[in-house]
Amino acid sequence: MQTATFEALLTPAGAALLAEATAAYGREDEFALGTRLRRSHPGELVAAALTQARLRARAADKFEPADAARMFFTVDGYEQATRVAVARHRASRLAAASGAGAAVADLCCGIGGDLVELARAGLAVTGVEADPLTAAMAAANVAALELTDAARVECGDATAVDRTAFAAVVCDPARRGSRGRVFDPGAYRPPWPFVLELLAATACVKVAPGIPHDLLPGGVEAEWVSERGEVKEAALWSGGLAPGGVQRRATLLPSGATLTDRDDPGPVVRPLGGFLYEPDGAVIRAGLVTAAAALVGGGLVDPSIAYVTADDAVATPFARGYRVVDTLPYDVKTLRRYVREQGIGILTVKKRGVGVEPEKLRAAVRPQGDAVATFVVTRVAGKATVIVAEPLPQGV
Repeated sequence: MQTATFEALLTPAGAALLAEATAAYGREDEFALGTRLRRSHPGELVAAALTQARLRARAADKFEPADAARMFFTVDGYEQATRVAVARHRASRLAAASGAGAAVADLCCGIGGDLVELARAGLAVTGVEADPLTAAMAAANVAALELTDAARVECGDATAVDRTAFAAVVCDPARRGSRGRVFDPGAYRPPWPFVLELLAATACVKVAPGIPHDLLPGGVEAEWVSERGEVKEAALWSGGLAPGGVQRRATLLPSGATLTDRDDPGPVVRPLGGFLYEPDGAVIRAGLVTAAAALVGGGLVDPSIAYVTADDAVATPFARGYRVVDTLPYDVKTLRRYVREQGIGILTVKKRGVGVEPEKLRAAVRPQGDAVATFVVTRVAGKATVIVAEPLPQGV
């Protein structure tokens, strides 16, 4: 979409067309809807309105539906935008550290997902975005959500911004290229040296969850965030935003439960007990599996595997618990016989640290019957083992 076309969408006639397209999208066939709208509107404007209607429908999964229905998106802007629960968590933390009304710069603000939540958290936010169309959309989103008193958007180079007027800086470097997601921090835009420059002051920088721990600069807190068990992103906090000497943190949403390296007593490896625990992905990414093990009075099943075992069922938000029903060698014939004898027809296969394809193993053991089981294929004390496990009720 050209910037001029987007500006036409913001006129009264364009806004009426967009409202009609948004209301009808999903209820009418998209081709038929486009054909009908082109009878009374320019084709380019109809195409732009249908694109926005399509992205708004998708964005309802990432943003509050009422917000998504009023916002504007580019495809890349939608893909890289932070989920609302994560953005609110980050904005709340930043506002608590900076104080109400503090001036914050949101560099590489994209379509404004973080910008909106920072403004709603009571901060005075200036968004900076290099792409003219994306910047125009961010400004339109601020206006559409009635946040112009707390937020504004500038089109410009994030690396050229005078940061001295801001109490803190938020930055979301572009992590997508022509071939999709970028996992190498050296390929971020702005580049990694600029990120390190920001982190030498008071800043929060979003990074990919898979960032290597050895790239984390000293004195910076790395926080991995999961929402309902799925790791969403990581952020690096520095200066006044990272007090307390914490280096690694795992935060779980929506509960807000958090675990840090200060809670970690170090590795304990022990024999398999009566219960198995699978840590949350954020806990694993943060390297805090042994901290989660301490919470349940347990230890690792193997020094290099992110499964925890304990003798008791202990409620913890940081791991899913299972009762150990049986243990078997990793041998297809043995497993097939076990499945047949137990009448297992519904089989979940989980694996970690072994070269197993769950779907192929499930097909190979030929489940048939009414019983339900979970096979956890992993290494126990260095040996490939199948743990037959029964999930504990949530919260137990």
